[in-house]
Amino acid sequence: MDTQQIKQRFGIIGGAAALDRAIDIATQVAITDLSVLITGESGVGKEVMPQIIHQLSARKHNKYIAVNCGAIPEGTIDSELFGHEKGAFTGAHDSRKGYFEVADGGTIFLDEVAELPIQTQARLLRVLESGEFIKVGSSKVLKTDIRIVTATNVNIPEAIRRGKFREDLFYRLNTVPIQLPALRERKEDIHLLFRKFAADFAAKYRMPAVKLTTEAIELLENYRWKGNIRQLKNVAEQVSVIESSRDVSGSILSKYLPEDNNQNLPTVYKGGENADLSERDILYKVLFDLKGDVTELKNIVVNLMQNSGGDISNVTDNPAIMQSVKRLYENKEQAPVADPQVYKPQILPKEEVITQHEEVVEESLSLADKEKEMIIRALQKYSGKRKKAADELGISERTLYRKIKEYDINS
Repeated sequence: MDTQQIKQRFGIIGGAAALDRAIDIATQVAITDLSVLITGESGVGKEVMPQIIHQLSARKHNKYIAVNCGAIPEGTIDSELFGHEKGAFTGAHDSRKGYFEVADGGTIFLDEVAELPIQTQARLLRVLESGEFIKVGSSKVLKTDIRIVTATNVNIPEAIRRGKFREDLFYRLNTVPIQLPALRERKEDIHLLFRKFAADFAAKYRMPAVKLTTEAIELLENYRWKGNIRQLKNVAEQVSVIESSRDVSGSILSKYLPEDNNQNLPTVYKGGENADLSERDILYKVLFDLKGDVTELKNIVVNLMQNSGGDISNVTDNPAIMQSVKRLYENKEQAPVADPQVYKPQILPKEEVITQHEEVVEESLSLADKEKEMIIRALQKYSGKRKKAADELGISERTLYRKIKEYDINS
């Protein structure tokens, strides 16, 4: 079957290149028994791909079971997947077959696989490697011949980094990856999908189908659609049922589109000289710049004190500066802060004016010094092993190498 025939058979609408690529991969891998991991945002239609894989495979005459791992409580998911023996836990009055036993010879689709508990992930890994599993409350090893297809909208590499997902299981599930595009990446398909949904709801509710004006179509295609196809379908149903007019303008359609607050949010700049900086590095840079501004402000205040002989009323060249300095000195009359380490500016007597050759010795509050100290301590803790030191500090090994060179720690 070619791509167009598959779309017609499984009710897939759209001609985006990324969608066609996903269907093509599913078609090619269907004749094998390789594990498939389907990724994509929530609402993009990931549940269709395992059906294509099953129906085009040699297992199509056997069972196909779809399991939403996120909807099963953690305490019962092992029993649901692998079954249990009588008396295995409170309420287990009879033995029960799990999905892996029931679907023997067929295909099982594990949706939201990243929601599986760690102990269940270990059981699933054994099934993938040897086809073996053990029922809850049993010691007998059972065998199953099953094709496993999984899906998730979670960034699994990030979940692995946080210790929420097993890395070895990820590589077993990700034998063949299929990435489904978000709806905003299929702009040419959005109006086509809306028309299909509008026609379906018109037939369901026995009314004429709504039609969009050019302005409404443009609004529809430029919206971000966080909920993807599921959200688009809901909007089509709302418009079809609520609006009395069958011609929908942009102003009418906008009432059904939630405001996209992310459009005006600032983002981290990815290009230029800071392209290789992590969020932690950028935060350090901002703090260092802020420290420089505070130091400069202190110098300005000291210079004003010196030039005015401690009497700020003589500073009249710049009214804005004079007003700011007055506020600084007025604050000194307030009750002292409980923490004795907090710096409090004071007016020095005329005979104690600070000269350029005098320095105030105080504990270093430099972020750079503190960062260097933490890096040295981490390296000492792990006997110079930089990878472990980087993990301890919560930064990448690449960033640690750059910091070591920047602070000349090796010397």
